[in-house]
Amino acid sequence: MKLDAISHRHPHTKIIATLGPASSDLDMIRKLFEAGVDVFRLNFSHGTHDDHRMRYDKIRQVEAEKGRPVGVLIDLQGPKLRVGKIESGKILVTEGQAFRLDMNAEPGGQERVPLLHPEIYAAVSAGDDLLIDDGKVRLKILHNGGNYLDVKALNAGAISDRKGVNVPGAILPLSAMTVKDRADLEFGLSLGIDFVALSFVQRPEDIHEIKSIVGNRAWIVAKLEKPSAIDFLDDIVAATDAVMVARGDLGVELPPEEVPVLQKRIVRACREAGKPVIVATQMLESMVTSPVPTRAEVSDVATAVYDGVDAVMLSAESASGAYPEEAVHMMDRILKSIERDPLQRIMMDAVHSRRDTTARDAISAAIRTVAETLPVAVTVAYTSSGATALRVAHERPRTPILSMTPSREVARRLALVWGVHAIQADDVESTEEIVHYSTLAAQKLGFGVPGQALLIIAGTPFGVTGSTNLLRIAWMGED
Repeated sequence: MKLDAISHRHPHTKIIATLGPASSDLDMIRKLFEAGVDVFRLNFSHGTHDDHRMRYDKIRQVEAEKGRPVGVLIDLQGPKLRVGKIESGKILVTEGQAFRLDMNAEPGGQERVPLLHPEIYAAVSAGDDLLIDDGKVRLKILHNGGNYLDVKALNAGAISDRKGVNVPGAILPLSAMTVKDRADLEFGLSLGIDFVALSFVQRPEDIHEIKSIVGNRAWIVAKLEKPSAIDFLDDIVAATDAVMVARGDLGVELPPEEVPVLQKRIVRACREAGKPVIVATQMLESMVTSPVPTRAEVSDVATAVYDGVDAVMLSAESASGAYPEEAVHMMDRILKSIERDPLQRIMMDAVHSRRDTTARDAISAAIRTVAETLPVAVTVAYTSSGATALRVAHERPRTPILSMTPSREVARRLALVWGVHAIQADDVESTEEIVHYSTLAAQKLGFGVPGQALLIIAGTPFGVTGSTNLLRIAWMGED
């Protein structure tokens, strides 16, 4: 990539934007990128493979024009539990009404409704709740007959054909990937995507399953949307490459007041483990129909930034809303404003990544001390796998991080990571080359001017993954 063509992002916190009907043409994708998008999300719950291929190709066209690596994340739909067909299209239930859910595929009515998911019957007991249509109707299970459930409605409402069913608290005996997901995954990998978001994660085994397919072709993002997954939180965080706090589904299965508590817990677990964490769902929801967000939404985004998350995500706001470009601009403005607040640094520094007894961790920790002693303009991480830049980022240093890597794929993945501006660079063979190219790149990209200090972290022998053992203080203009 030509350095002259690259502009670096100023907020440390990254923006993910979902593409959809409102943002599929080349000009809009370009505008979203220029407004501040670092990673584009392709939602495989909607659209065809041809739709997603078209969007992917346009993203790569914009990337080539702008000269800055752009990440692409595919979001797999995951299992969808739904009631079956109802003869009249829907039934109205009253509070306290008793009826039956069963495995009979015949259309249902007022007395019974088909629920053709044996895994639900295997996982629930009398006293458990079921939620219909994102919780609009709540049912209490009175009896589990093995292939039927006698239930009582806890509130009045409508149950319509094919509406979704949530089973809060239960671990269902099914894979997080459906046949459709496996086909979508192979298609996405054939395109060359950078991240795969796995829905319906319940246990670390779900991550192991998808990693056995993906290998090192993409990073796995575990979507935490079921409260039952929190029982395995540390194991899931350890198994995955990144985590998404999927607040929409969490908010269905949990009382609303518990969602912020869980969000804080997940973010802290990821920060301590050094894994990238994304906060998603309804961040600027009102901008689907309004050119400005509510003050509460702005505060919601600000909370995530104060906590030091790696990225925040726009869903319907950029995919199907009336103001996709304005939503990204607004998100960018919020990030910059909060990151200028001295309190943000204090609050973010309340959590630190755990450190192992390795040279890379020791050097990454030392960067904080050096940056607080010298007026360092930028930290440069030479990395072949991305691990060095990732480790530096999770120290949350005061300096921006310039990651230089010979791998285009690694540069794109690092677009998700807090504070990292990644570029594809040539391999190096000596410390002198590292210093020369680092100072040249930092200066050309606008990270500083001649005479300013920069920190360089790398490993010898060069090009060997996991060999980080070099910390060099250099000065822009130094050859």
